[in-house]
Amino acid sequence: METGILVVEKLRGKSTLTRCFSKYPLKFIVPNKVGSSKTDAAWVYSLTYGGGIVCGDCVSCDVTVGEGCTAVLTTQSSTKVYKSVGLKCSEQCFEARVGKDALLVLIPDPVTCFSTARYLQKQIFRMGLDSTLVIVDWITSGRHESGEKWDFKLYKSTNNIYLEDGQPLFLDSVLLEQGSTTTIVERMQNYQVIAMLILVGPKLKNVQNQLQEELKRIMGEKFYMPSTLGRHSNTKSGPTKPTFVASCSAFGPKGIGLVVRIAATTTESVYKFLQHQLASMEPLLGVSPYC
Repeated sequence: METGILVVEKLRGKSTLTRCFSKYPLKFIVPNKVGSSKTDAAWVYSLTYGGGIVCGDCVSCDVTVGEGCTAVLTTQSSTKVYKSVGLKCSEQCFEARVGKDALLVLIPDPVTCFSTARYLQKQIFRMGLDSTLVIVDWITSGRHESGEKWDFKLYKSTNNIYLEDGQPLFLDSVLLEQGSTTTIVERMQNYQVIAMLILVGPKLKNVQNQLQEELKRIMGEKFYMPSTLGRHSNTKSGPTKPTFVASCSAFGPKGIGLVVRIAATTTESVYKFLQHQLASMEPLLGVSPYC
């Protein structure tokens, strides 16, 4: 049985939360209004009792966004995953249906896994070609103040998007697991955050185009080596690794979707990137994401 259920429908011409159910360890906070009174968007903040997900917890959320509605689901802070006991995992499942001409924006803070934690996350989205979807899925290396960097045992996050007829539109899985030959921290080196941003749907075409052009410029500047340096650009230590790396690629019929993948040395740099790239959505949402 789901620990959370959300249904957004049109009432008196406004996107309205018509059903909101949650039980331990999940809780929803629904503000009366976010942003301008002219904005048609229902905002929901999710949190867990105790500030995180305890070993053995299974959080399951079901969301329905009705025709023509706009819904934003976010968090108050990072999702903390506490230490595991034995081989037990903490699990989080999310399933959403996005109706015709509807918009769902899933913009949580990052997941932070404590030392020895084991975490499984699965998110499933069902939508039409005329629906619009924004997904942010990201993880930090852990509690830096405690000296923990990529010290958890297992992290797996799956994001699957299907069209109304059941046809797969986007299937993705990220797995970070401590190995017998190399650890996660050895593989990640100095990068402390990995993130994925997914934009799908007709309402976001301008955002997608702008994002692709800006990424070309940003990454071009970071990796461009002036020809005047010639062979002197090579040093014994090799080229300096950039502190922020991002790439993007289109997917789906006529490139309806765009996925952006990010690796960075600081959480703040990813926050700023997301805030800047999604700022143009403010008229749809009432406020800019990650403001």
